[in-house]
Amino acid sequence: MLKYYEPQKDFGTPPASSDAQVSLTIDGVAIKVPEGTSVMRAAALAGIKVPKLCATDSVDAFGSCRVCMVEIDGRRGYPASCTTPAEEGMSVSTQTPKLANLRRNVMELYISDHPLDCLTCPTNGDCELQDTAGELGLREVRYGFEGENHLSAEKDESNPYFTFDPSKCIVCSRCVRACEEVQGTFALTIEGRGFDSKVSAGGADFIGSDCVSCGACVDACPTATLTENSIIEQGIPEHSVVTTCAYCGVGCSLRAEVKGNTVVRMTPWKDGPPTRATPV
Repeated sequence: MLKYYEPQKDFGTPPASSDAQVSLTIDGVAIKVPEGTSVMRAAALAGIKVPKLCATDSVDAFGSCRVCMVEIDGRRGYPASCTTPAEEGMSVSTQTPKLANLRRNVMELYISDHPLDCLTCPTNGDCELQDTAGELGLREVRYGFEGENHLSAEKDESNPYFTFDPSKCIVCSRCVRACEEVQGTFALTIEGRGFDSKVSAGGADFIGSDCVSCGACVDACPTATLTENSIIEQGIPEHSVVTTCAYCGVGCSLRAEVKGNTVVRMTPWKDGPPTRATPV
């Protein structure tokens, strides 16, 4: 069935497999979830969206971006909701003035080392970084570009299917984790430490690395760092239709994302039973 294009729902972290249930309250909403479920996923199941950048439900929680911090009654600090398991009787607040201020401060640091070319960016309108900045009400960045930054990093266009633009990378490691946990290729890694940290294809360009062009890293990327060349050339899709991969007999489900009558890209359909799905 043809549908207008919209990103698939992302619960932030994978589901828990436990049969035991725990009850908690999130922003006044009572919910019961399997034991081991993250606070972020519990909030999503309750219809409450917690801002996130490094989290996605196709890979295990990482807790690096700190945008998803929450307040929990009786606990000190502001834990990351993606790595904090829901517990019996827990009372969580996801929206408070203090959290809003802290999240904007974190987002300012990301944007201070990020190109401000949203209007001409190929993923304009389909970028999690852009969406999150809007959700957090970020209106100014106090930190300028006078200091050292990564804005002059050169693109890697060696792969015929996608482009790697490190100037837009926020080092969330989603691509690295997708390469390891979803595909099992281990072609990507985080090279360097601190400010020098960067995504690396084993010290080589993508075409000369162990990359098999599966697309898992591109699908996981929350920014325009890894972008399909078809998106760069044609723009984001307008419609989508669910179809089946005919490569083998497993029958994995795909979403054909189209613009007019042209297929712009193919992405995994999470609700397809044979696919690595994320059940609710």
